[in-house]
Amino acid sequence: MKNNAITAMDTDFAKWFTDVCMKAELVSYTSVKGCMVIRPYGYALWENIQRIMDGMFKATGHENVCMPMFIPESLLQKEKDHVNGFAPEVAWVTHGGSEKLEERLCVRPTSETLFCDHYKNIIESYRDLPKLYNQWVSVVRWEKTTRPFLRSREFLWQEGHTIHETAAEAEAETRKMLDVYAEFAEKTLAIPVIKGQKTESDKFAGAVSTYAIEALMHDGKALQAGTSHYFGDGFAKAFEIQFTGRDNKLAYPHQTSWGVSTRLIGGIIMTHGDDNGLVLPPAIAPIQVVIIPIQQQKEGVLDKANEVAAKLKAAGIRVKIDDSDNSPGWKFAEYEMKGVPVRIEIGPRDLAENKCVIALRTGGKTPESLDGIEETAKTALDSVYNALYKKALANRENRTHTAKTTDEILKALEGGDGLFLAPWCGEEACEDGVTEKTGVRSRCIPFDKEISDGDKCVCCGKPAKHMVYWAKAY
Repeated sequence: MKNNAITAMDTDFAKWFTDVCMKAELVSYTSVKGCMVIRPYGYALWENIQRIMDGMFKATGHENVCMPMFIPESLLQKEKDHVNGFAPEVAWVTHGGSEKLEERLCVRPTSETLFCDHYKNIIESYRDLPKLYNQWVSVVRWEKTTRPFLRSREFLWQEGHTIHETAAEAEAETRKMLDVYAEFAEKTLAIPVIKGQKTESDKFAGAVSTYAIEALMHDGKALQAGTSHYFGDGFAKAFEIQFTGRDNKLAYPHQTSWGVSTRLIGGIIMTHGDDNGLVLPPAIAPIQVVIIPIQQQKEGVLDKANEVAAKLKAAGIRVKIDDSDNSPGWKFAEYEMKGVPVRIEIGPRDLAENKCVIALRTGGKTPESLDGIEETAKTALDSVYNALYKKALANRENRTHTAKTTDEILKALEGGDGLFLAPWCGEEACEDGVTEKTGVRSRCIPFDKEISDGDKCVCCGKPAKHMVYWAKAY
């Protein structure tokens, strides 16, 4: 049953996205322009993302810390490229109470400078390295155009910051954390991603190199789902961070940073959602199984529903019984809207046969025995994950094209947005030229795609240096 409260995806994808965010009660607007309230159901998604990802970070040796949200202007100015990269998005505090501050304070857009200031005070010897830190905080970036989850002036994220004795260790950390992000996206969120390096013009301000995972949304636009940056010793030199090395000489350490944000929730919506609302990957769904009693006033129905719920809860499944007086049809539509992966229906006829009906959010309903319901539910959840990943991968494959010229990109765009794999000479002028001619931008230089002999730049026709994925993007 289509939920008529939502604009159809194929009619207006942007309106569909906003409808889902509001109707599924993920967010609401506020009187603070460009900021959003993340409502309990939306925040529960972030809590599950945070819980799983935090465990992955700690398994790789990282510790959580918390830095201040304010950065003195003089501190921000120490790394020139970094401050220039963030200047247009910075919010400033100029007064404390009624008094003007002697020095402006930046509201944290990211925390590299704060970590550097801290490292300078705690690192003296190679024995103090590495420091493997992460923090879960909010940041502020004064975006001009905002959309729930995708771009807001304040958003939640994690930012990892590590500092190492050698360049090789820092580079390895940068790539390792990118792999952690890719594993999380694919195995937890059921979102297939492409791993690669950002071009020089698209790397993080102050970084030596930036790596990213790129995902393709249902409408064919790309979403940068996570980034990992190698800084070399540039920040260390700017902040005069030195340590005594194994040779008893002073040396500069090498740094990394990496982060994902509540933008991931936008990615989940746009990858898996449909015209009935959210479709949630089971691992992060606040409710994994909803039980709908049918004719719940009949003897034994609610008792059996509670018995099943207790078994599922004991098996580690997040479960809810909806015993409200709303009709079963209303409940079906409500939990479809909220993307609950599995629905269990139990009525008097089912009780007589010791059965229930299991419906998957990805489609299909089957009668199942109530015996062993825990394993049946787990199998159903696995089926939802598999269906989501398979569908998302098929969408990406169907929308991925190879091109040798910008004309070929334009021709393919007639069939809709997508990913375009094309050779590039490495010149920024050609990177900009592709965007000017076609509207697609470079997304990343993939690790697993090499140029072939004779490959020519998609823009200028000169010998190519890299294969690049191009796309329109959020």
